Amino acid sequence: MSIRAVPDRVHVRAPGKINVFLQVGAAGEDGYHDVATAYQAVSAVEDVWASPADGFTIAVSGTVEVSQVPCDDRNLAIRAARLLAQEIGWRGGVHLDVRKGVPVAGGMGGGSADAAAALVACDALWGAGLGSHDLLELGARLGADVPFALMGGTAIGTGRGDVLSPALARGRFDWVIVTREDGLSTPEVYRALDAHRGRHAVDIAPPPRRPEVATDVLHALRAGDAAMLADSAHNDLQVAALALRPELAEVLDAGERAGALVGLVSGSGPTLAFLAGDAESAIELQVLLSAAGHHALHVHGPLPGARIID
Repeated sequence: MSIRAVPDRVHVRAPGKINVFLQVGAAGEDGYHDVATAYQAVSAVEDVWASPADGFTIAVSGTVEVSQVPCDDRNLAIRAARLLAQEIGWRGGVHLDVRKGVPVAGGMGGGSADAAAALVACDALWGAGLGSHDLLELGARLGADVPFALMGGTAIGTGRGDVLSPALARGRFDWVIVTREDGLSTPEVYRALDAHRGRHAVDIAPPPRRPEVATDVLHALRAGDAAMLADSAHNDLQVAALALRPELAEVLDAGERAGALVGLVSGSGPTLAFLAGDAESAIELQVLLSAAGHHALHVHGPLPGARIID
């Protein structure tokens, strides 16, 4: 592999995501669950600047609460940079400046977006010239949501969510997200789902052996029809997230009463995503939810995946 000229600094932007559909299979022997999900990249974004350095360091700031974000080797962006350096035999380091716009521990993949941005930024900074296929493979080794943050747009994820197939989505979908300061642990939410299924095994259908995204979701995305998507949007983890945070149900009800086509828990939560009919309706919904004391943000999708910003 040839090493190209190294720039002084590289700026990469990567999107957060909303799971507009999420079906969760039964836990495997290793404790993990296969899923089928429809991802959409949205305009809550992470910005990462990569600069040459002797070691691997990171500084984190943002428009969201970042006090709980680790600034050591636990940070997924640092792990991404180290993984790429090992892969290409790079002997130097990198300093990463991260500006976060995706809620932390909110089920919107902010950490995964940081990792995706770090991969793209370090690839460019170090002149490695890896292709998208290689970056996607590295991303999958870091976490299930990292490949989608690299790809962006709208996609279907299967397996652990990292086996991706692009999905056609016409037009623009407008969302209002409501964030909370108290995050939810993804493993805890999955454990709560398993417990719920165990308690109600007599009353509910068993988890699917092979999860699938509902065809109505694909039709709605292809048609660019927000009302149709609202009718088919679903998240298996919602029941578990609401069991752990019962107060979220009241916010979902409030959003739908205020005009949302549908409200759902985003990923493993606790961030809530409300689908609006159009941009104007989303702004009105954001104003109403903000006036009720919630931290509400209007975003739209789909957005491209991690990309270099000039």
